[in-house]
Amino acid sequence: MNIPSDLLYTKDHEWVKVEEDIATVGITDFAQGELGDIVYVEVETLDETLAKDEVFGSVEAVKTVSDLFLPLSGEIIEFNEALEDEPEKVNADPYGEGWMVKLKISDTSEIPDLLSDTDYKALIGA
Repeated sequence: MNIPSDLLYTKDHEWVKVEEDIATVGITDFAQGELGDIVYVEVETLDETLAKDEVFGSVEAVKTVSDLFLPLSGEIIEFNEALEDEPEKVNADPYGEGWMVKLKISDTSEIPDLLSDTDYKALIGA
């Protein structure tokens, strides 16, 4: 299982890459494996400012639909539009071409609440 050490994680199985005040967010390799074949990614919160842990979208797999929770407060400034036509990128490359949104972080004091790769591995028993 791939859990890059340069990313941060949430208990909801999302990964976060923080670059200054911009965070890129996606779901982890573990999450996409649990969901199975992803057939649709929906994000209707583009250009909206949301609080940490609010639902920003959903992922639909063959067997289930799962909400996506924002790991940090901020404004969603970009959606990975490639996922509209190729949602399977989330399965194939969850940390690369399968990223979901970018957000402008509004409260950097929330960043230390995210999990390190070591903490995330412990959470999922890896």
